[in-house]
Amino acid sequence: MNINLTLIIQGLAFFAVVLLVMKYGWPAFMAAIEERQKRIAEGLAAAERARAELRDADARVAEEIKAARHQAAEIIDRAQHQANLLLDKAREDAIAEMQRHKAAAETEIAAATVRAREELSMRVGELVLAGASKILQREVDASTHRQMLD
Repeated sequence: MNINLTLIIQGLAFFAVVLLVMKYGWPAFMAAIEERQKRIAEGLAAAERARAELRDADARVAEEIKAARHQAAEIIDRAQHQANLLLDKAREDAIAEMQRHKAAAETEIAAATVRAREELSMRVGELVLAGASKILQREVDASTHRQMLD
């Protein structure tokens, strides 16, 4: 067999195989590659969307945390204000109660003072009457005067 003829036949067979592959195999091969590229592109797009959603979710969470902290601070401020109001009211009530007790005590002291003065006045009056009656009953000299006073 001639080498040139062999090479020509092999060349023709090669071109025939290339033509068959180009006509039947290549479209399937390219479709598989394009499908893979499409899936990869969709995966990358999905990853980018997920990354964007994650950023959005992080931003929403940060906003919600900020709002929750603000709301907690408002609640604490209101509670502190309410506690201060209660303390002020309790202080005012205690002062009013103390003033009522003080006024009652002062009234009682004044009444006791008046009673003591009246009693003292009555006793002084009785003593004056007793002394006067003793003086009138007998003649008073210096020694008798001293005895009566003692």
